[in-house]
Amino acid sequence: MESSTETPRILYVAISGDDSNAGTEQAPLRSINAAAQIAMPGDTVRVHGGTYRESIHPARGGSSEEARITYEAAGGEEVNILGSEVVTGWTKIEQGRFGVWKASVSNEIFGDFNPFAELIAGDWFLNMGRPHHTGNVYFDGRELLEATAWENLQASFWYAEVGEKETTFYVNCWHSDPNEATIEINVRPTVFYPMETGINYITVRGFTMRHAATNWAPPTSEQIGLIGTNWSKGWIIENNTITHSRCVAVTLGKHGDEYDNTSENSAEGYVETIKRGLAQGWSRENIGGHIVRNNEIANCEQAGIVGSLGAIFSEVSGNLIHDIHIHRLFGGAEQAGIKFHAPIDTLIADNHIYRCNRAMWMDWMTQGTRITRNLCHDNIEQDIFVEVNHGPFVVDNNLLLSNMSIWTMSQGGAFLHNLIGGTISRHAELGRETPYHPQSSVELAGITNIRGGDERFMNNLFLDASGLEAVSGLLDVIRGDGKSPQEPEAHESFPNLVENNQIATSAFVLKQEGDEWAIQFKANDTEFIDCPVLTTDALGKAQIPDLPYMDYTGETLTMDVDFFGNARASGSNAPGPFATLPENSGRIVVSKLASSSDGVAARDLSDDNTVGS
Repeated sequence: MESSTETPRILYVAISGDDSNAGTEQAPLRSINAAAQIAMPGDTVRVHGGTYRESIHPARGGSSEEARITYEAAGGEEVNILGSEVVTGWTKIEQGRFGVWKASVSNEIFGDFNPFAELIAGDWFLNMGRPHHTGNVYFDGRELLEATAWENLQASFWYAEVGEKETTFYVNCWHSDPNEATIEINVRPTVFYPMETGINYITVRGFTMRHAATNWAPPTSEQIGLIGTNWSKGWIIENNTITHSRCVAVTLGKHGDEYDNTSENSAEGYVETIKRGLAQGWSRENIGGHIVRNNEIANCEQAGIVGSLGAIFSEVSGNLIHDIHIHRLFGGAEQAGIKFHAPIDTLIADNHIYRCNRAMWMDWMTQGTRITRNLCHDNIEQDIFVEVNHGPFVVDNNLLLSNMSIWTMSQGGAFLHNLIGGTISRHAELGRETPYHPQSSVELAGITNIRGGDERFMNNLFLDASGLEAVSGLLDVIRGDGKSPQEPEAHESFPNLVENNQIATSAFVLKQEGDEWAIQFKANDTEFIDCPVLTTDALGKAQIPDLPYMDYTGETLTMDVDFFGNARASGSNAPGPFATLPENSGRIVVSKLASSSDGVAARDLSDDNTVGS
């Protein structure tokens, strides 16, 4: 890594600038990417307001936490970085009730990458019997859907025909005239993404980034997002609005190599991917340690944040993640607000996740992970899916309010002090063998299947009796194919620890009021039990790795504060995420994260968090 400049500089970028300028405040550059080619460790790239249609590929990163390269929007100025271009000159070709319009663009606009000629594809991708391209079309900022042919255009759909010199677009605008709107098309696969691995210690803050023609990002391939770290260390991505990526918004993923998308969709193929990752420097010293916080992430058809191997020792906190994989025109095994493989010693906290396929999907090697204080609701499948992990991992003080709160096909998880509003499904997985690790390490300690059990469900508050029944009863045992029950004598799961859970008799309802989301409840007639304060010692060890339940920092865990940071103490410690509740009908503000074209308000729960009326 190159050393920092003797005196860290501020490189200025402005719409009025020129890339032949020096990058001073008086002579700014015109493009952010031009600044990214000359920025040195310690430098800041400060971007003035405006719309920049470009893709940024940093030539280098910082040399340490103290000598980062920082990219930031100038204070109080709105900076839009778009992977799209505008299409004009629309002609109406279909009369009647529906308005089908046509326009063509020169293929020179795409350079050597035409997303309307590139199909979405990759390991574990399902096309649902039809083609899907990485390009997309936007009508006044609103995403349109792809049709299979222009004859099949419905309202709010598009279709493209790629010729040798031109690409022709057809859109059904209902009764609108596209010449009176802004029609944009994806032309770039990324907005902010280094072309080389090992571009470390970069900060990206304060931007609105949209419109990337990203491809499918499975765990066995280089994971390319609208913004991504590309097998690097120490990035901070904060206070941005990141939306409308064809597949993924933020990637903290693995390196690319000749084995990308060759796993044959098998567990054995991913084990080989892990081994190659270790050979490519997968370690705490080289990879991960990222922070993704206080961003709004939305309108992506695969995932909001994804990371295979590269999210180790990281923090994902305070983000508003919504409207992920809601069109469901294609499918696969990677769709969630947050989808991680190997989030070892990673913190996922204080996020508000809703209207996603799944809120959080932790798949393989979830060990030392802590998932805490997240608000999840209105997600289609589950709030949390933990798949083929051996633990230990901790899920605590969350509000899990979708129809299915938890689906666990793992062992070694501790679910503590959660408010659980939906059902719980628990299974074994005997057909796949997955790794586990030494404490706070990526080295392989062993590999085995998921017998199931070895779970702690303690101090939770259930809004539906079926949830508590699911954790108190027998484990559903399934074969590796996930379809047929297995004879009891062929399998015995680990014992579970189920203590001090309670069913609420009060009516809890989540409602949005302006920028606030609040739990409202009628008279609190639940007589809460007093729960012990849980500690590492009280939780014991996860069976397979033979490791204690520690905090993501590697320090001893003590559940001595609640969702808001209020102190818990024996004698007044209620089940669920709130140490105390008002005695009468009331409301509890649980999030002030609201979607906005101007970005995301900071999470502020310092007041009005236990209000009774």
